[in-house]
Amino acid sequence: MALITETNQQYYQGAEGFRGDAGNTTGQAFTTTFNTDLVFGGGTAWDPADENYALNNFKIYTSSTGMAGSWTEYTSAYSVASNTITITGSPGANIYIAVQLKILDGGKYGNTAQTQAIGDTVEENYGSYQYVKLSDIIDNYMVGYVGDGKIIQNAKKSDVLFFAKRSLQEFSYDTLKSIKSQELTIPENLQLVIPQDYVNYVALSWIDRYGVKRPIYPNNNLTINPYTKLLQDDKGVPTQDNFGADLEGTSLTVERWREADDRIINNKAFVELDDFAYNLYENDWGSGPWNWGRIYGLDPQLSQANGWFGINERDGLFTFSSNLRDKLIVLEYISDGLAYDLDTRVPKLAEEAMYMSISYNLLANRANTSEGIIARFKKDRRAALRNAKIRLSNIKLEEIVQVMRGKSKWIKH
Repeated sequence: MALITETNQQYYQGAEGFRGDAGNTTGQAFTTTFNTDLVFGGGTAWDPADENYALNNFKIYTSSTGMAGSWTEYTSAYSVASNTITITGSPGANIYIAVQLKILDGGKYGNTAQTQAIGDTVEENYGSYQYVKLSDIIDNYMVGYVGDGKIIQNAKKSDVLFFAKRSLQEFSYDTLKSIKSQELTIPENLQLVIPQDYVNYVALSWIDRYGVKRPIYPNNNLTINPYTKLLQDDKGVPTQDNFGADLEGTSLTVERWREADDRIINNKAFVELDDFAYNLYENDWGSGPWNWGRIYGLDPQLSQANGWFGINERDGLFTFSSNLRDKLIVLEYISDGLAYDLDTRVPKLAEEAMYMSISYNLLANRANTSEGIIARFKKDRRAALRNAKIRLSNIKLEEIVQVMRGKSKWIKH
């Protein structure tokens, strides 16, 4: 069977058309075949006045002619189950019906801002062909790797599901590298909450007025976010409340870092001017031999004007230096691939590695399995994982040539 199941209209526009019957019967049902499942708020969510109406990821339109400009939103009773829309009443004889997934431009059926299907459901499906769903991997595995005459003659689907999820988690850390990003503005308190599905950060950058990323560096050796902030008496002994628990106050370390002038920290070597960092040494190093070599031995952590960030593990916060207040930043981070439904997709370039990982884990955790079989599948898993890393690295010959050609050129400041 073909792997592409959507029409061009379904994929690009997020729309699918139907036609009501000539008898205008009640209870007509229409089943959509989008790659995206329909989301219905339930109950009377077909009514724009219902509070759950906004939860729908689609809208229904009808027209007696099917011509542009003749469509109206259908707001009479209907229900949705397993991507099948059932009209409660009679939609109209030979009526044209269009199901429009929410799209950024609102689609072509609504005539007003209120009736347009505005959202990003369609855009979330763009590029989906490069992925395979985790549920499909499990089904394919049960068909291709389990059964009579195969090394794994029987396996519980629950076990396959468990090892598939574990494999996806492990791959997400260093192979799949499904990097997420958030665009945020640093508030007055110089703190941002760690994302809900955060596992580890990749990079933090602030964005200048030209849209260029300016890397923000970790403050590893500059300051610290104390895990506890104990209140002490005049003898330096921590104090307790009536229940015997230590009393805690506000961290002076964090307050001082928040109020610090970053130009003092980096020895006033830099100042921000039109979104660029310029050297402001007291004398131009090129004005005479007495100034040559003055930048030798500079600490790279200090000799920059982009600022610093830290991680407050206790409170689950990113903290920033004072020069980043009100800056627009981009936070790039990785998750474990299992936080949301959209995450549970595997690049087709890593599909074989998933199968090999599931096989190895099933056999390694099964009693009386030959060590030779385990060693074989461990080797196959390692080879498939290595191939997946090479494929996903996305290295192109032209890019390598460009880098190598640049090696022969002087890099000028």
